[in-house]
Amino acid sequence: MAHDPIGIIMNGVTGRMGYRQHLLRSVLAIRQAGGVLLADGSRVQVEPLLVGRSESKLAEIAKQHDIPDWTTDLDAALSDPRWQIYGDFQITSARVAAIKQAIAAGKAIYTEKPTAGTLDEALELAALARSAGVKNGVVHDKLYLPGLRKLARLVESGFFGRILSIRGEFGYWVFEGDWQPAQRPSWNYRAEDGGGIVADMFPHWNYVLENLFGPVEAVYARAVTHVPTRVDEAGQEYPATADDAAYAVFELAGGVLAQINSSWAVRVNRKELVEFQVDGTHGSAVAGLFGCRAQHRTATPKPVWNPDLAETHDYFTDWAEVPDNDTFDNGFRTQWEQFVRHVAEDAPYSYDLLAGARGVRLAEAGLESSRTGRRIELPALGKDA
Repeated sequence: MAHDPIGIIMNGVTGRMGYRQHLLRSVLAIRQAGGVLLADGSRVQVEPLLVGRSESKLAEIAKQHDIPDWTTDLDAALSDPRWQIYGDFQITSARVAAIKQAIAAGKAIYTEKPTAGTLDEALELAALARSAGVKNGVVHDKLYLPGLRKLARLVESGFFGRILSIRGEFGYWVFEGDWQPAQRPSWNYRAEDGGGIVADMFPHWNYVLENLFGPVEAVYARAVTHVPTRVDEAGQEYPATADDAAYAVFELAGGVLAQINSSWAVRVNRKELVEFQVDGTHGSAVAGLFGCRAQHRTATPKPVWNPDLAETHDYFTDWAEVPDNDTFDNGFRTQWEQFVRHVAEDAPYSYDLLAGARGVRLAEAGLESSRTGRRIELPALGKDA
């Protein structure tokens, strides 16, 4: 069966994430493969429309990748029926207004997280999309990482028994920008521009915890700015007004506790930039971006605390690598393919704007907890919110 191509407005492709993950490794990779495979065995092709503020950057990307369509006029793009999906990969502060325009234009919405700067705005977007009857999705890329897919397999198999706790470590040293260029844009460290590690990472932690272990019911967090002054892309010193580290405890349904440290001011002493250790009555596992190591209770050693003797046991050898047992494609591309199927043939899709709002809520509650020193409870946020 022949299908008309699905046109995708890609707003924000001149940024690092929009270009590398959403355009290059997802939409263009799908186009190169002949489109998205549908349930009936046919394929639907995708065609991108590049949108941004810089004509020169858009023209350069379009020429490099043989993309005929680009514009700085978002209004014109949204008014053209050729483009069915609106994708937003801008900075957070620009996202809400653009998504509202796209909903009003009747476009399907696919957006990066956080979906908004506040919970009220995030809920408004979800309500507007529901009222307009437009399909909508939010990027949940970490669920598609090989390491977390292996971890999910262990959870689904019952490997852990009763899950007790999760400990997560995320982060790396982001250079200040003076003697070495920073690896992240300067807006990440300005609260007035929507920056901060809580706003950036807590939405991720929400969907990871929610989909693998259970909904977050309460949070206690401490957000700090360890590096108060940084240097921007123009070489100008500026005050860092946003948090660059956060230390949090999340209470999940069923009594599971998760403790996650997030920091752009930490030097890495682990196998990957993010690792989660899950401990249960029957086994434990440590998962990163790609790898996952497990230890069953039958293979658990019996340590004895003795500070008077040097430790001779190599505890790392007690863990077994979880095999791939599958082919793991780029997670951003995999989720794009799922959303295109959702638009093209109404295939199921779970990660909508309301799921995105739950991530924004966790970030907002984390910052409130840090300001007040209180544990913040999170009542259920369902379809009728």
